[in-house]
This record gives sequence, C-alpha cells and structure tokens, in this order.
Amino acid sequence: MLPFVPIYFLVTWLRNTLYDFGWKPSKSYSVPVVCVGNLSVGGTGKTPMIEYLIRLLKHEYKIATLSRGYKRKTKGFQLADETCTVASIGDEPFQFYNKFKSDVLVAVDANRQNGIEQLQEHDPDVILLDDAFQHRKVKAGLNILLTTYNAPYFKDILLPTGNLREPRSGAKRAQIIVVTKCPHDLNTLEKKRIIEQIKPEAHQAVFFSSIAYAEQICSVSESMALHDLKSGFTLVTGIANPTSLIEFLKAKQFNFDHLNFQDHHEFSEVDIVLLEQKEMILTTEKDFMRLKQYETLKDKLYYLPIQVKLDYPNKFNALIEKAIKR
Repeated sequence: MLPFVPIYFLVTWLRNTLYDFGWKPSKSYSVPVVCVGNLSVGGTGKTPMIEYLIRLLKHEYKIATLSRGYKRKTKGFQLADETCTVASIGDEPFQFYNKFKSDVLVAVDANRQNGIEQLQEHDPDVILLDDAFQHRKVKAGLNILLTTYNAPYFKDILLPTGNLREPRSGAKRAQIIVVTKCPHDLNTLEKKRIIEQIKPEAHQAVFFSSIAYAEQICSVSESMALHDLKSGFTLVTGIANPTSLIEFLKAKQFNFDHLNFQDHHEFSEVDIVLLEQKEMILTTEKDFMRLKQYETLKDKLYYLPIQVKLDYPNKFNALIEKAIKR
C-alpha cells in the first residue's frame, strides 16, 4: 500500500491548506469549544482526557460533550437521556452519560456544526469536542492533540501504510500536545528528547500523561479491591490498544486469559455464549458499557476504572481555564 501514501498525503494536505488560507470556511462560536483529538487512528486516550476535562470543569461550568457516536444505529443529532443506549449514541458517549449525567450534556452528531448549534439551545458554558481534530469546519478555541509514548505521530506515516490521518504538519494547529500512556518512571531527560522530536511551535505547550488505574474493580451492583481479584479470570478488550492494561495486570502478578476484539467491537450472540462460559470477566469501562446489558453476565462482569495523570496538572488546568475565559 506504500504507493498510495503520496496520494493520501496530497489529498489531506490540500484539504488542510484550503482551510488554513480560508478558502474553505471554518466556523467559530461564542461558546468556548475545546477539541480533543489526534493525528493517528484510535488508541491515544481521548476518552480519559474528555473525562479529565469534565472533572476539572463540572463544578464551575455547564458542560456539553459532542461526539460522532461511532457505530451507533441512529442518525443525526441525538441528546442523551434516560432512554439512550450504546446503540443510540455509541459506547464512549454512553460512558460519559453514565458517569456524569447530572453534570454534563452528552450529544452525538456526525455534523459537528449542527451538533454545536443544537447544543447552544441548551446554553452550555463549554463544549468539549471528542475526536474532532480533523473536523476543520469547526474552529475550536482550543485544540488538544494526543499522541502515545509508544507510537508518537512524529515516527509514523500516513494511511494506508501507517496510522496517520493527515500529515504530521497538522500538529501545528494544536495549542496543547499531550504525550499519553507514558511509563510512570519517565525521566526528565527522556521528556526533553521527545520534546526535541516534537519541535513545538512558540504557541504550543507539551505535557506528558500516564494511566492511573483504580485500586478497585466495579460491576453493575458492587465493587471489590483489585488485590482481592484472583488469577484465572478472563480479560476481555475491545479497544484499539490494550497493551498498557495487559502490562499493568501482569505487573500485579495476575495470570489470566485474554480475549482481544477489535476497537468498538459489537458483541455477537456467539461472543456472549462464549463469555457466559467464563467464571469471571474483567474488561475496560468502554467494553463494560456494551456488555452490561446481558443479564447472564451481570454476576461475573467487572471493569477497571482509569484516569489520566498529568506531569504538570496545575499548568495544564490553567491553560484550559484561560482558553475558556478568553
């Protein structure tokens, strides 16, 4: 597929150039819009970052999230309510709604302009755009670009051979770049080396984050200490990159089987029959949202919550606040 890379580069570069010079219009809004996205395909930690921003802002602002609603069965604008499901709004928005429904408006719309206009009728103070870095029709007030420690965008190439959705130069649109899923013992020299490779512009701040796993696992009705989890369980993942979770559990000396599905996997009847045969299942929170509807799994299904841990949270938080109050 390598011969197709120059063609993909030309198409995406030309599209960005048209927006950069104003030949294709980007729409700005009076309400602060914060975009969280990436250059690569999936797996950079957008969902935990959106949740971090919700926790940061929910006590002071009326927040709305807007996602595409990947693999949902509905069309157009949908505002989450008590009747919503994974099928109606998608797994990640459903996760936002389940965790923060009293603090946030959760909406989906493939047309981000229309989604923002619909949300404005509910008077949010801030709109968080999930996975919209390439959605140039909307001009966000703040762009947060995520890239993973193990597969940074500056070492990748374009689709279809690599994983980049657009050329590396697109990173210049971000005001904040976060290197995610870093080792907890990442030292200053290594950070400096990565920053030198990123080559941030004067308007850009670079941060490093790691995944903080909870000390408890949760089911529909209860929680239990992670250290009480016994080896022999089945780990079920349907995310882009489960490597960090696998390494964390192995470091805890757990022995387990792993059923690895594709990102946003839609579990079939055959899959559920297979899972019903397992004694205990541990999964990600996103996969839990898709699996908890099955009564036959309720007593054996647990998930491990995660949060983002930033190297300089006070500085990061101040930049977010400044962008919102601008």
